[in-house]
Amino acid sequence: MLSYITIGANDVPVSGRFYAAILIPLGYAHTDAGNAAIFVRPEGPDRLGGPNTIYVAKPYDGREATVGNGSMTAFQTATHASVRAIHAAGLQAGGSDEGAPGFRAEYTEHFYVAYLRDPVGNKIAVFCSNPAEGRRGA
Repeated sequence: MLSYITIGANDVPVSGRFYAAILIPLGYAHTDAGNAAIFVRPEGPDRLGGPNTIYVAKPYDGREATVGNGSMTAFQTATHASVRAIHAAGLQAGGSDEGAPGFRAEYTEHFYVAYLRDPVGNKIAVFCSNPAEGRRGA
């Protein structure tokens, strides 16, 4: 089971604001540790199939944080409306659009997803695969 994720940031307050905008609506609590923004889900691990703790911090080796080509962190939510709201909040908080909310032909009929880039350029997905929310083509 995935336990935690550390995401590199060059400017912790800037990246912390972005992650607060997308993680707080998913149930994460935010703590500012000075050298890191820490997000923890009080309910514990696997509430919606994801990590319990996310650290946003400068890389420990002291070098610049860079994008991992081919890497993506995905967060599940229960509704299409929350996918849209979180995507919009991420854009407002300094992220960039990597794919508007919607269904994709290459995924299952219930997979509704939006993509963002954080201030460093890391790719983030927010998705809902709840059948009660509808399906592609319906």
